[in-house]
Amino acid sequence: MSHTAEAKPAPAKKPFYKVLYVQVLTAIVLGGVVGWLFPEFAKNDWIKAMGDGFIKLIKMVIAPIIFCTVVSGIAHIKDAKSVGRIGVKALVYFEVVSTFALVIGLAIGNIVRPGDGFGASGANAATVQTYVKQAGEMKSVDFVLHIIPDSVVGAFAAGDILQVLLFSILFGFALMALGERGATVRSFIDDVAHGIFGVIAIIMKAAPIGAFGAMAYTIGRFGPSALTNLFGLIATFYVTAALFIFVVLGAIAHIAGFSIFRFIRYIKDELLIVLGTSSSESALPQLMEKLERLGCSKPVVGLVVPTGYSFNLDGTNIYMTLATLFIAQALGVDLSFGQQATILIVAMLTSKGASGITGAGFITLAATLTVVDPRLVPGMAIVFSIDKFMSECRALTNITGNGVACVVISWWEGELNREKLDKGLSRDIDPTDVQTAVTTG
Repeated sequence: MSHTAEAKPAPAKKPFYKVLYVQVLTAIVLGGVVGWLFPEFAKNDWIKAMGDGFIKLIKMVIAPIIFCTVVSGIAHIKDAKSVGRIGVKALVYFEVVSTFALVIGLAIGNIVRPGDGFGASGANAATVQTYVKQAGEMKSVDFVLHIIPDSVVGAFAAGDILQVLLFSILFGFALMALGERGATVRSFIDDVAHGIFGVIAIIMKAAPIGAFGAMAYTIGRFGPSALTNLFGLIATFYVTAALFIFVVLGAIAHIAGFSIFRFIRYIKDELLIVLGTSSSESALPQLMEKLERLGCSKPVVGLVVPTGYSFNLDGTNIYMTLATLFIAQALGVDLSFGQQATILIVAMLTSKGASGITGAGFITLAATLTVVDPRLVPGMAIVFSIDKFMSECRALTNITGNGVACVVISWWEGELNREKLDKGLSRDIDPTDVQTAVTTG
């Protein structure tokens, strides 16, 4: 009792220029300025390599982090039924919330009608055709079979999240069945996870460099005009995503007993990294570690977050319905109520099928348009030039949705540490302190 009552000295506050989110935000602004004023310099391969290199560093540790987290979480559970219960609850939550995202995108598209008066120009038809071909090749049976890796080593080498997740779940159950005989392996996996989080702490020091390179290259490559060419669609998408986060996710968070605003403040570092790199995967390991420190149980974090990256793509769902209506309006194609209902069904399926594919949002849009009305497919060229900027909003919405999902399902499962949640949301936690937090926590 004396230990818990003992007052701990408050940690020394870092100078603002040493705080990660300040560094990343500064790098994003500087990258935008450099890309605008010195576009030829910004298009240099070495500038592009800064952003690509940082994302590769993060992707390097995603597979082992997911393996260690999932295996450890399942192996420490005494009852196998609870794992299945968490999985079912997660899938039910994903489908319900994803449907809300699709409906909101469809509603805003019909009300605002951002495509009215636009012309289909300035497009790269050859590149668009590549995405259309990829979308046409996607089938549900292929997606299911793709979850099963040809080899375990191949799954880790390719960094395929679903394949690694499948093997991790199987290995976790096998380890749980061993009981006390598996204690040594469980302990070893826990130690490996701590070591990998230490590697992440080192990698995160390069986040400002990655954000600068990614933003500078994007602005230099596409030019400031890319931001203003279709500003109406960009603005509508960003406002719709914000509406979804603060109204829909905010209401869900309120029911679970926490504030969406405080939660977003808690993960602001991850959001800025995603904004700078346009990749939600760049913050996946950080998000998982932060959610555990926020009071979510290890089994829930290990199952919900990786699964959510394939089945809970709220930002992608909003984008698909909104972009489909935008293209139809721009081309003067009137979509019937039945066709708009088809968008909901098709988009719900295609958003799952394209997980892990480069340009997934654009590919799923191609798949959706092909099924809804083939006349809309050429209209993809309208939004191609600004897809890079749309992808940032998709990624920000996706990572926020998955973070909220993890907390809500932990609460639903009765495994949310409310004391940790309140403490975590009431103060800043610097991701660069992750190694210390893992060691002491």
